[in-house]
Amino acid sequence: MIPAAVFDALAPGYDARFTQSALGRMLRRAVWRWLDRPFARGARVLELNCGTGEDARHLGGRGVRVLATDASAAMLDLARAKIDGAGLGSSVEVRHVDIERLDALIAESPGPLDGAFSTFGGLNCVADLGRVASALAALLRPGARVVLCVMGPLVPWEWAWFLAHGQVGKAFRRLARNGVEWRGITVRYPSVGTMRRAFAPRFTVRRVGGLGVLVPPTYAETWARRHPRLVERLDRWERRIEGWPIVPWLGDHYLLELERR
Repeated sequence: MIPAAVFDALAPGYDARFTQSALGRMLRRAVWRWLDRPFARGARVLELNCGTGEDARHLGGRGVRVLATDASAAMLDLARAKIDGAGLGSSVEVRHVDIERLDALIAESPGPLDGAFSTFGGLNCVADLGRVASALAALLRPGARVVLCVMGPLVPWEWAWFLAHGQVGKAFRRLARNGVEWRGITVRYPSVGTMRRAFAPRFTVRRVGGLGVLVPPTYAETWARRHPRLVERLDRWERRIEGWPIVPWLGDHYLLELERR
């Protein structure tokens, strides 16, 4: 199970550091375009690792019914406040569920769900991706779509940034075979191929895209604020090329849209 205390400690400053940052908003808008396409008004979808509820609020505002789950009680408190503040309590349910214990939802489910999603690296903290895939398959109807946003292993922006700052270890940390220890958690960086194989028995890949290929990672926020026009252009170019064959392999994150068989 994911140690919830780690994310409880991060919760108070998470929105200020990421959600409300210029780069964070830009990257999230790109993810929303992927979420808006498969999840229509009235659809019932499951969110894994909902954090402070920003994506659930977005979809709930569009009429999508979201079951937003997370292992961190502190993150969930912020998500509930955000959802209630937006008047979306009837559209979004916030529930304490560990992503590695999704099996608990199967018996409680009122029927097959229409989709699921996980954004910004929630699955990078999971040791057994196959177990998550199996649980999702049991919760979703055939034809349901799943959108996953995962941190990848090959990030030229990261190599250049940390090498320029003399931090060689950080530059290539994602290449470690067994993952990276961070605050007592092992963070893994599965490739597109690894994710495809983990979900292949029950899901078909429909789309793959890159995120943070031209747009810099969020730790470059100070630089990005000094060069807003350049970053906006990089974002426009990235959206045009995000689905090119090599691009998803070279982003801070990549996006997968899967279909339940």
